[in-house]
Amino acid sequence: MRDKAIKKDLSKEERINQEVKRLNKIFSKIDTKTKKAVHSLIENAAFMSVTLDDLQKEIIKNGVVSEYQNGENQWGTKKSPEVEIYNTMIKNHMAIMKQLADLLPKEEIKQEDDGFEEFVNSK
Repeated sequence: MRDKAIKKDLSKEERINQEVKRLNKIFSKIDTKTKKAVHSLIENAAFMSVTLDDLQKEIIKNGVVSEYQNGENQWGTKKSPEVEIYNTMIKNHMAIMKQLADLLPKEEIKQEDDGFEEFVNSK
């Protein structure tokens, strides 16, 4: 809970810089040459992550619907602009994160010998 209070006091730029550092740690296993090439992806992912957090707070505070007025007597409701931006940005953020994750080295999964192969082959 304390981290959220600290984050609240930071400027958007400071929060983005923190997120860049966090993402750099996560993607530290990407080779150096590739990492230089994808640096802008990491920065954009950090920006989107912080912006998505801000949009979530606005949506929670104001809801997903906003009222509008067209002319003197025409009123209605529509999806809030924050929701529209959020929906677009979350898709883009997920695409960037997938691109970055796909660049991580593939680790071989070592399967523990459970004796099944030996059992099947012994018959």
